[in-house]
Amino acid sequence: MRIKIGILGYGNLGRGVECAIRQNPDMELKAVFTRRNPADVAILTETATVCPVSEAEKWKDELDVLILCGGSATDLPVQTPRYAELFNVVDSFDTHAKIPEHFANVDAAAQKGGRTAVISVGWDPGMFSLNRMYANAILPEGSDYTFWGRGVSQGHSDAVRRIAGVKDARQYTIPVESALAAVRAGENPELSTRQKHTRECFVVAEEGADLAGIEKEIKTMPNYFADYDTVVHFISEEELKRDHSGIPHGGLVLRSGTTGWENEKRHLIEYSLKLDSNPEFTASVIIAYARAAYRLSQEGASGCKTVFDIAPAYLSAKSGEELRASLL
Repeated sequence: MRIKIGILGYGNLGRGVECAIRQNPDMELKAVFTRRNPADVAILTETATVCPVSEAEKWKDELDVLILCGGSATDLPVQTPRYAELFNVVDSFDTHAKIPEHFANVDAAAQKGGRTAVISVGWDPGMFSLNRMYANAILPEGSDYTFWGRGVSQGHSDAVRRIAGVKDARQYTIPVESALAAVRAGENPELSTRQKHTRECFVVAEEGADLAGIEKEIKTMPNYFADYDTVVHFISEEELKRDHSGIPHGGLVLRSGTTGWENEKRHLIEYSLKLDSNPEFTASVIIAYARAAYRLSQEGASGCKTVFDIAPAYLSAKSGEELRASLL
């Protein structure tokens, strides 16, 4: 019997989830829920149904897990608590500072409905969070470092596109190599935001736009670029489509720590990701945690969980016996 999955939201992440389901034979996609006209949404799975979001509640007894693929700014804070009362759910909420508040709201709803909810699943938060936690537990004396990139930041790219005179744009986050080298050398540096990452923007401007004004607005934009060394390139629309059409990303989590009676031995833990597609990799992590949400629900668990709360064996399609024989 396969785990029956629903997807709410069919953008880059939703399409990634659909592809990931295909690689997991113990799962099947049953329905996609969209705010668009369902007739205009062409999905890849011929056996699944496309429905308006307004009909999602009718499926509460037909789906084992509903995966929420909306944005963290406005969609998930509303959607996840709402649907966690009706379905087992997984989301990718990634506003780090607001995770405790989101957890509390989702937990209350999931407890009320007797459902299992897993929030903030992906690579950061998600896999990077787990690696930070493991490393802190293993090396309590030490320092944490997270570097993102080189990769496309979808939120920062969107911020640039909203500037008057900008037709399209891509923004790359890039680790500062000297900072990374210092961490790897065990120097435990204290690094400012500017010292850890640079930002590089490729911008297609409207004809006749004020290029100097656009560049200044980008570099002084608070919360996005003002705290970073930022480079702006103006290119043609053809160049953007040719050279910057993908959504690659990745990064590193490191912990530099010491052991020994006098803390005389140095150690470095490093976890690295290099991703051709940010949303497709995120979707693959989500699918593994959808399996875990289903299994926990089958055991009678309810309430909200994060990646910290779920044992690794729950993510795998293999049995405990298979895991011990092949991976331990």
